[in-house]
This record gives sequence, C-alpha cells and structure tokens, in this order.
Amino acid sequence: MTIYYNPLNQLRHEMDRLLSGTLGPALEGIWPGALRSQPAVNLWDAGESLKAETELPGVKSEQIDISVLGRELTIRVERPEVVEENVTYHRRERPTGSIHRVLELPCDVKADGVTAEFLNGVLTLTLPKAETAKPRKITVNVNPE
Repeated sequence: MTIYYNPLNQLRHEMDRLLSGTLGPALEGIWPGALRSQPAVNLWDAGESLKAETELPGVKSEQIDISVLGRELTIRVERPEVVEENVTYHRRERPTGSIHRVLELPCDVKADGVTAEFLNGVLTLTLPKAETAKPRKITVNVNPE
C-alpha cells in the first residue's frame, strides 16, 4: 500500500486536533454538536476505483444528494428537525438541517460511473477511476542499428 504525504492535509489534521482538544469542551457547552456538523468520511484506493464510506444514522436515502465535479466529491444530507410536543429536551446533539462534506479526490474519476449503496445507515460510494488516472504500461521500442 502506498501512502501519499500531503503537508496541507497533515496541517489540517493537526489544526482539527488542536482546536477540538482546546476549544472542544467550550464549544460543546455553548453549541452542542458544533464539532460534529460534517459527517466523517473514509476514502481509500481500491485499485480500479476509489471507495468512500460515511455513516449517516437516521437518514433516509431520499435525504442524500451526491455529486462529483472534477476532483470534488460532495455529499449533502438534509436532516429535518423533529419537533415533538410536550417534550422537554435535556440535550439535543444530533445535527439537523443541511449538512455537507466536500472532499478533494486524489485522481480523476468517471462521474457517470459512480454508484452509491446505502445499507443500515452506512453510505458506500464506488468511484471508478478515469482512464487518465490508471497506470499505463509503456512499451519500449528498440531501434536496431
């Protein structure tokens, strides 16, 4: 397995870790769920395609909108706010409303070949790589002298 090091991703990861470690408890007290407004996504290379996976508990498939433009994958989710009468909430941490995630893909994909499966609250995307993103075997010609 090849791991590509991207210093900007490392910086983002470290800033997220720093802010959630120092400001996390303060933000949670003032604005519950503030640090969980974007769904976490796993993205990996599966050879001929990329795979992306995210957990979206309590969401229906018709509330999910997925698009690919260039090297950007966008996942949007509309979670309606459930209002129950005669109920006193002590905590409301689950995000509602519109949440989205935009990921930069490591290579070009065939947008018209992207498939999505939603099973038990887990969204799995298969993003076939574009031909330009696949390795090509180059033939070396030998010129006889």
